[in-house]
Amino acid sequence: MQAEQLRDFVVDKLEDLKGRDIKVLDVHDQTDVAEYMVVCSGNSKTHVKSLANHVATEAKHHGVPPIGVEGADSSEWVLVDLGDVVVHVMQESIRDFYELEKLWGPR
Repeated sequence: MQAEQLRDFVVDKLEDLKGRDIKVLDVHDQTDVAEYMVVCSGNSKTHVKSLANHVATEAKHHGVPPIGVEGADSSEWVLVDLGDVVVHVMQESIRDFYELEKLWGPR
């Protein structure tokens, strides 16, 4: 799957489970780690964990197994590394604190 297709796939899967305030950040000029970061909010720890698990499971079923999943134990911030696309699913308070959109957004 190309980076753009994977990005759109991830957004679609987050929308499946009502992920909130989904933002796509094009980071290919800022890092060699990924082409895109997708940031999304969940309503609760359970919602955050469900969103991240859904993305990881569906990606695996479509031939893109996650390189890693971090943070599922606490489920305040779960990162799903799909290579070209890194997904951050966060509780609103954590997202407000770290402000990834400002850190990785357009300069």
